[in-house]
Amino acid sequence: MSCDDSASVNDAVFEVLENQMRDGTPPETKLTYDRLLSEGHSHDEVMPMLATVLLCEMNVMVRDQKTFNEARFVAALNKLPGLPADHDDDDD
Repeated sequence: MSCDDSASVNDAVFEVLENQMRDGTPPETKLTYDRLLSEGHSHDEVMPMLATVLLCEMNVMVRDQKTFNEARFVAALNKLPGLPADHDDDDD
């Protein structure tokens, strides 16, 4: 993947996150963003954290050919700023 491709993926993921926060779907995305800011993290630190959680969820979706699992996504958001773990054992 070229640097341009990587930047495009980052832009797309950040756009998804911004849409989630704007639309409140799920509300935990914005709640987590606000929580992390209140804990002293900057916007530039928080967005990649949220992106990591979203990309992990997308990876599971593609790998396992499953739909978006909001409960798993929210559980991973709630663990930030810790890194999300692979959720192989979680139920859908």
